[in-house]
Amino acid sequence: MKFPLLNIDGKKSESIEVSDKVVKLKVNHKLIKFVIDWQLNHAKPRTAKTKQRNQIKGSTVKIVAQKGSGGARHASKKAPLFVGGGVAHGPKGAVYKVKKINKKVRKLALAQTLSKKNLDKNLYILADVKKEIKKTKEFNKFLEKNKLTNALIISDSDSLKNINKSARNIRNVKLIKQEGANIYDLFKYKNVIMTSSSIKKIEDRILNEKN
Repeated sequence: MKFPLLNIDGKKSESIEVSDKVVKLKVNHKLIKFVIDWQLNHAKPRTAKTKQRNQIKGSTVKIVAQKGSGGARHASKKAPLFVGGGVAHGPKGAVYKVKKINKKVRKLALAQTLSKKNLDKNLYILADVKKEIKKTKEFNKFLEKNKLTNALIISDSDSLKNINKSARNIRNVKLIKQEGANIYDLFKYKNVIMTSSSIKKIEDRILNEKN
């Protein structure tokens, strides 16, 4: 599929060809949700930890007579039933099990997310920025002209150096390198702007890179 290239200078540029296997796939929303859940599952460290009854220090002597009192039998003050005892089924810190997911599934979900953005007409390709843009006003003018508010910019390293100073302070605009392209951010922002080099690298990663 051909995409027209946007240019910050306002000049007309040629179009760029992107494989249909990256931007014209059928979207499986369950698959995408599964990968987003996996990503969020890895996003925060599991530091909460509680002690179980075998980790509580204290006497092992039976706290009450086992028979004759008319009440229930209790062997230890460490039981979860008592204040100061262990916690049943509590968080265990770093031992927490995280979801695992196949690399092929992550690639497919990324391609389907790009296809969804393309289907919604919210995917744009920006010609690589060769010259440094120092003023925020200049880059903001480009965004307003093309109605690209609330945008995620996925850039190659060279272009990122040239637009970082001018774009990083604009509200509801986020810049990331193409290596960090992820489904959560793609869905978080309405519009997605990719530099021509970054879309080609992501295309190569999805189609040709071995697992």
